Amino acid sequence: MSDFCSVERDGHLTVITINRPEVMNSLHPAANRALAEAFDAFENDPDQWVAIITGAGDRAFSAGNDLKHQATGGDMSGQPESGFAGLTARFDLAKPVIAAVNGVAMGGGFEIALACDIIVAAENALFALPEPRVGLAALAGGIHRLPRQIGLKNAMGMLLTGRRVPAAEGKELGFVNEVVPKGQALEAAKAWAAQILECAPLSVRASKQAAMQGQDYAGVREAQGAKFSALHDMLKSEDFIEGPKAFAEKRTPSWKGR
Repeated sequence: MSDFCSVERDGHLTVITINRPEVMNSLHPAANRALAEAFDAFENDPDQWVAIITGAGDRAFSAGNDLKHQATGGDMSGQPESGFAGLTARFDLAKPVIAAVNGVAMGGGFEIALACDIIVAAENALFALPEPRVGLAALAGGIHRLPRQIGLKNAMGMLLTGRRVPAAEGKELGFVNEVVPKGQALEAAKAWAAQILECAPLSVRASKQAAMQGQDYAGVREAQGAKFSALHDMLKSEDFIEGPKAFAEKRTPSWKGR
């Protein structure tokens, strides 16, 4: 699809690979635009239900912003509105996205992973938001997502020091779902995707949207009383009938996603 990323589709699964291993999959505006186009295609394709994002090679998921490109006067214009990697500001995406972290996830690279719904990490993965060490800040959502995912004190321990956190500690802190041997992150992520694809796709989207947008409300009472478009779509779908029918008939449901 682009010199900067590749896209593979297998049934209802889309796998998006950042393809700049020579710079540890760091991203400049052109790469961000390419990834934004890939996620646009995923979001708008009714036959694609789950996405995985990973990095080429086994050294890095993404080292974040391509600082060398920026420091040497490279063109920094044209960043996509959907954020870093076309994902960190894509707040309305109801379809699930899994990060298969196969190495370093630093700065914007970690922010990409934090924007995903599930993080599967190889045992050699390292996570950090080191922006304060170079006079910057994690402004692609990391400052806000990390405290919400692991609690304020744990997050501040990373945000204020820029320290590197290995995969095992990431799981202890709560932002990593599973740690696997080196080289197996993508296959493990596909196993998670397979479990999601066993479920009704509109139910999955309703669950994600309600869980994510529900955090904007002060309490459970307010969130439970809110209106979510994906929940409406689920209740009006053919799959809403198919699920109980298949259960009663003791067979595997045939989901249509509508």
